[in-house]
Amino acid sequence: MQARDQMLKEIEHETRTTRDRIGRDRLSPGVMEAMGRVPREEFVPADMADRAYDNRPLPIGQGQTISQPFIVALMTDLLDPEPGDRVLEVGTGCGYQAAVLAEVVGEVWSIETIPELGNAAAQRLARLGYDNVHVRIGDGSQGWPEEAPFDGILVTAAAPEIPEALVEQLEPGGRMVIPVGGGGMGQDLRVVSKDAEGEVSSRSVLPVAFVPLTGS
Repeated sequence: MQARDQMLKEIEHETRTTRDRIGRDRLSPGVMEAMGRVPREEFVPADMADRAYDNRPLPIGQGQTISQPFIVALMTDLLDPEPGDRVLEVGTGCGYQAAVLAEVVGEVWSIETIPELGNAAAQRLARLGYDNVHVRIGDGSQGWPEEAPFDGILVTAAAPEIPEALVEQLEPGGRMVIPVGGGGMGQDLRVVSKDAEGEVSSRSVLPVAFVPLTGS
């Protein structure tokens, strides 16, 4: 599909132009292949299907958005995902990020606080054959304790600070990718790493703009 190919070219271009910030010249082939496989048009409102592969966020209802393809690809890549990984996603939204993750890891647990979005996403993912994604409605800031620990945690909404509950649910050697900060471009995309001894460190990647994380 021409629009999908153009999206991939734009992701590659944006990766090159931000390489000094993100610390890499290109995203992994596995992540790029996943971006090419997931039918993004299935995750946007029907009246926006012709814009599905634009490299920009789009509204999905309930005051929420589907993230810009470059940001979805970058956040996935920053997790350094492995095929057998168990990943927690906080903020299911329409299910697009979960689908991309499902292409590159073993299993995905995804939490959505808005029932209408979460239930619709669960049905959509099931219809598209993503049987390795588990969706539930709840407070994503508290994670999914009974399924922890996770090899990776990806948060798709901006937290005022890194939730301690999510840090605790990260496997030693794992990573969390999370936007942190207030509204607008005052947010900072961070990679949080936990080493084998359980020590936690964080590095800044890019300024970003996400909807706020809700919950305790």
